[in-house]
Amino acid sequence: MKINVGHNNKGGSAGWFLSKIIIEDIGNKRKYDFPLNRWLALDEDDGKIQRDILVGGAETTAITYIVTVFTGDIRGAGTKSKIYLVMYGARGNKNSGKIFLEGGVFDRGRTDIFHIDLAVLLSPLSRVSIGHGNIGVNRGWYCEKVVILCPFTGIQQTFPCSNWLDEKKADGLIERQLYEMVSLRKKRLKKYPWSLWVWTTDLKKAGTNSPIFIQIYGKKGRTDEILLNPNNKWFKPGIIEKFRMELPDLGRFYKIRAWHDRQNPGSGWHLEKMTLMNTINKDKYNFNCNRWLDANEDDNEIVREMTAEGPTVRRIMGMARYRVTVCTGELEGAGTDANVYLCLFGDVGDTGERLLYNCRNNTDLFEKGNADEFTIESVTMRKVRRVRVRHDGKGSGSGWYLDRVLVREEGQPESDNVEFPCLRWLDKDKDDGQLVRELLPSDSNATLKNFRYHISVKTGDVSGASTDSRVYIKLYGEKSDTIKQVLLVSDNNLKDYFERGRVDEFTLETLNIGTINRLVIGHDSTGMHAGWFLGSVQIRVPRQGKQYTFPANRWLDKNQADGRLEVELYPSEVVEIQKLVHYEIEIWTGDVGGAGTTSRVFVQIYGEEGKTEVLFLSSHSKVFDRGSKDIFQLEAVDVGEIYKIRLGHTGEGFGPSWFVDTVWLRHLVVQEENLTPEEEARKKKEKDKLRQLLKKERLKAKLQRKKKKKKKGSDDEEEGGEEEESSSEESSSEEEEEEESEEEEEEEEYGPGMQEVIVQYKFDVNRWLARGKEDNELVVELVPAGQSGPEPNTYEVQVITGNVPKAGTDANVYLTIYGEEYGDTGERPLKKSDKSNKFEQGQTDTFTIYAIDLGALTKIRIRHDNTGNRPGWFLDRVDITDVNNETTYYFPCQRWLAVEEDDGQLSRELLPVDESYVLPSEDEEGGGQGDNNPLDNLALEQKDKSTTFSVTIKTGDKKNAGTDANVFITLFGTQDNNATMTESTEETILQSIFMH
Repeated sequence: MKINVGHNNKGGSAGWFLSKIIIEDIGNKRKYDFPLNRWLALDEDDGKIQRDILVGGAETTAITYIVTVFTGDIRGAGTKSKIYLVMYGARGNKNSGKIFLEGGVFDRGRTDIFHIDLAVLLSPLSRVSIGHGNIGVNRGWYCEKVVILCPFTGIQQTFPCSNWLDEKKADGLIERQLYEMVSLRKKRLKKYPWSLWVWTTDLKKAGTNSPIFIQIYGKKGRTDEILLNPNNKWFKPGIIEKFRMELPDLGRFYKIRAWHDRQNPGSGWHLEKMTLMNTINKDKYNFNCNRWLDANEDDNEIVREMTAEGPTVRRIMGMARYRVTVCTGELEGAGTDANVYLCLFGDVGDTGERLLYNCRNNTDLFEKGNADEFTIESVTMRKVRRVRVRHDGKGSGSGWYLDRVLVREEGQPESDNVEFPCLRWLDKDKDDGQLVRELLPSDSNATLKNFRYHISVKTGDVSGASTDSRVYIKLYGEKSDTIKQVLLVSDNNLKDYFERGRVDEFTLETLNIGTINRLVIGHDSTGMHAGWFLGSVQIRVPRQGKQYTFPANRWLDKNQADGRLEVELYPSEVVEIQKLVHYEIEIWTGDVGGAGTTSRVFVQIYGEEGKTEVLFLSSHSKVFDRGSKDIFQLEAVDVGEIYKIRLGHTGEGFGPSWFVDTVWLRHLVVQEENLTPEEEARKKKEKDKLRQLLKKERLKAKLQRKKKKKKKGSDDEEEGGEEEESSSEESSSEEEEEEESEEEEEEEEYGPGMQEVIVQYKFDVNRWLARGKEDNELVVELVPAGQSGPEPNTYEVQVITGNVPKAGTDANVYLTIYGEEYGDTGERPLKKSDKSNKFEQGQTDTFTIYAIDLGALTKIRIRHDNTGNRPGWFLDRVDITDVNNETTYYFPCQRWLAVEEDDGQLSRELLPVDESYVLPSEDEEGGGQGDNNPLDNLALEQKDKSTTFSVTIKTGDKKNAGTDANVFITLFGTQDNNATMTESTEETILQSIFMH
């Protein structure tokens, strides 16, 4: 039996604290108590002025409905009248009754959101009625639509209206029946109703008004952080506070973390316990604390973790203390004054992010060369597998060089320390500009194993769309979720971020979270112009080979639309993109005078499965200094087993010369596990140790359950107790099976007997890449040290310019040579000829190209850049001699490379021919000219082996849409990609394409 009670919020002091209601059935002489002990007030408790109460005070099985009401953006659309709503169930025989939407604004263009609790499940709804009381001035109202989400079913329904509720307009109705537009129905994450009770102890100064956060952990995952007391509401000593919340299905709960971020005197809190109860099935969990969360009490910590207990819990998890040593590097400027946060991840859960302030051994934290020790107390995680560390970037010189983090369980010897190396900057002006690092143990490589999520945030193109606020994002995947990451350092470096109509790009590096199913994005509403109109978010995950699009097209502004600063988005489109792998390249610049370079350095990787693009190596730090080691992370196609790389630089800058000592290249491969007997024994020992730990935990939990069992006085009660124990043992057995299953899944992530390993290649260089030194080359090709493979080779190139008027060119000429076995030479500039003035009419210029042996040559690509006073060029042919094999290849052309001649092309791909095609025999006169000219047959043959692509480019019609810049395009196919091309004619159609 239940009653519904509420008030109309009228009067000078409308808020009401209701203790209980007593109803007496006089005819049947029965009395019913309905205790509540809660506020019915807009500014107290949960802001409700209407509640369901069950007889005896039993907890209501409340289902939450999130109702969003859109007022139209037309003149006079707003109203001051009281709006009400009635929701009807699927068959229309159940309804919510009339619900007044208290606290709404209902102004023109406004969106109002209401959380409504009902004791009945109506979703999916068949229809809704919406109307108003028609009282006061500005009575009429224009309703655009109503959107209702039921978290319990995960169904979001849209009910269009687009009509007046006004007795003086349209049809004069002030109440309308709205029906769903089914095509707009959406499935959202299902959530279940829970009640949380929080006991603050009655000690003096036990209460607090600090913002209190909690995070709840279950076998299937964890919640986001939940703020319990918005607007700094007090937790008073000796008072029990009750909260309603919607939680996703997390499986059985095993812990709660509670914390606040206030370290000033008087902000501490003494928490007795918390209790969680599912209001549907009445599952109940207890979390005992009886500790201070206070920087000046107890152990001075402001975070507490509590293990789950109670009848629903099958195994009570133990507590653990972890000794964490944070080692700052010895580099100049390595220390930081910023706030540092750390999170440990283990086999079971994580510690959450902890502010590192309570140091055991140092007063000045994170100074150059420091080893700062901290203690982190949490529910046991078994073995620590990963460490995330970051700082907030505050203060001048906040950049920090982190050497490593050491972790061990307190009480264990220092030899048990697990080392998590970093050896990188956390600095927006150094390295990759990131302030967050996720670290793996020293036998792994975190930068290779972590996934990179490339985030493109588009600000809308509407008036006032840009924001000065700090924007953050959090991604949710099928396996895990990311940190709530503040987007501080962009990849495209637009400086003023989140400007109207622009796209800002960021990278988030973290563990693999699996397929992304939703995200949360918002801002902190700081700065001169805080409001923001978010257009869309796009996320590329090259390692997954997926691209996700999240449309938004809405305001995040407390003075616009629904006033929210944060929004949850779901992908509208997931498309396949080219799958890439991670490469790590480490380059040692030599320790000789002038060894460093200011030029842009690039690398291209060749393997059995193909080649990468030309990859430029960039960093926020100064790189390629004398005697330095620089490491770069690259994403590129998987080329399989690597047989060579091409390393070079562009030659510009004040100090372009570069002496390279050594190059290391690493990437991950999945291969069959091949362990030595010692490694197998160590792995077996680790597994046995983990199983023993699990066994101890299960035994401890079993003993705790036995201690809590009440002694029964009768035989029947004893019998019942035996049944309870039997049930407990069955539950324990089920847990063992679940844990064994989890272990098997972890082992078979890549398939039985397979593992992910790091393969590395060393390339010995020990030479200059500089004009005027050694061979004058800026590019070198390298093969892995200690491996059999292709040998170095020299190619002597003769370029023969035709003997027709104005055949010569002043442009820069570039050549690429292709072979059957080991790829190509890459594009090489033909700079140093044996002639002082290159490419003159009727002239033969000779060049030397050093490269790895290509085997038999298959084709060449030759082009020029159309610069100089006389760029047009008539090329007769190119002859290339393979010095190692003493073989000459002939590549006839006999065509113009000129915008204004022939077909307007500046690039030609040429195929080799037999020398009889180009060199006249002794008994022929005129070089093979005549009725049966072999070159005519050759032209037809080469045409048959090539194709022409017509490329049309349409420039947009926005203001200033055209460009005077050189535009380039690259075509990729299943066989090979062409070079980069540039156009210089009309804006709309690419009539003349030339290579760039």
